[in-house]
Amino acid sequence: MKSLWLALLLLSSGSLMFLLIRRQLPKGWFVRFGTHLVLAALAIYAINFSGLAAGWYMPINPATVGAVALLGIPGIGLVYGMQQLVLS
Repeated sequence: MKSLWLALLLLSSGSLMFLLIRRQLPKGWFVRFGTHLVLAALAIYAINFSGLAAGWYMPINPATVGAVALLGIPGIGLVYGMQQLVLS
């Protein structure tokens, strides 16, 4: 079963890379995307260790950083809300 999931992961990753290479993206797209990821990680870090959300901790992992990078400030609320919903 693991080999099936690995094959599916490799196939989908290869297809995504093919589409990204084939499609002509603006040159600044990767820089802008990377900047959003870094700023999202810094925002999560700042909120975790500033004490603004006392008693709450949001882990810094690809899922949380991706949600915050994609959604911005509302993404932080979404992740905190989902965390409270799942943990409660």
